[in-house]
Amino acid sequence: MSSLFQLENASVKYGEAEVLKPVSLTVHAGEFIAIAGPNGAGKSTLLSLLAGLNAPSSGTCRFVNTPAHKWPRRDFARRVAVVQQSEPSVFPFTAEEVVCMGRMPHRKGMYESEEDHVAVAKALDTTGMTAFAQREFRTLSGGEKQRILLASALAQSPEVLLLDEPAAHLDLQHQVQLHQLLRDLSRKGLLIVAVTHDLNLAAAYATRLLLMHEGRIRADGMPASVLNSDLLQEVFHVHIELHRRASGQPWLLYGE
Repeated sequence: MSSLFQLENASVKYGEAEVLKPVSLTVHAGEFIAIAGPNGAGKSTLLSLLAGLNAPSSGTCRFVNTPAHKWPRRDFARRVAVVQQSEPSVFPFTAEEVVCMGRMPHRKGMYESEEDHVAVAKALDTTGMTAFAQREFRTLSGGEKQRILLASALAQSPEVLLLDEPAAHLDLQHQVQLHQLLRDLSRKGLLIVAVTHDLNLAAAYATRLLLMHEGRIRADGMPASVLNSDLLQEVFHVHIELHRRASGQPWLLYGE
């Protein structure tokens, strides 16, 4: 597997508060990495480093041997797509027009090319949103908006997909379908990094789990090795009952 991101003692401070303690890790193509932990653990801050949205206060975060925040943004966007939590658009764009915005890093002129139209149609089909293409984005439900934003990211034809709580607003069926899609994309070589609060979905679909607490990575590895009752109860401060399927895949029950 080729290495895409290398973090060496990368930390982030906001004022005097160190919200991300020094982190060192290497991330490869084809991985599906879930980042989990309680609120304020540093998950979104770590994701923002990978996205080049923040520069580390100390240490380095490199994408293909260049600091992520120093990449020319257009070049970076051709290779790395970011899906943040949905925010309603104030403009009357159709869903298809929002997806088409994902092609901007590849645009060579004022108008969409045939290649752009093909990529947009494929992204809508992949996310199951073709039937919503002509709907105004503002009229969509939270879950539908989330899937359109994912389609926009896929239309970028990226090598890396960074997602901040992609299953937020999705019902159970679409949560499962989303994670199946992300797993399939990673198997085709796309690097997936997703912040999540659902440890069971992470256990079922991710190939690697980063468990964060108080700005640190407390555990990093396959979900089956990271998820153990003592560590989870220490991190989340709630009773957790750990079970394992015949395959060895863990699943969790919360509370007494």
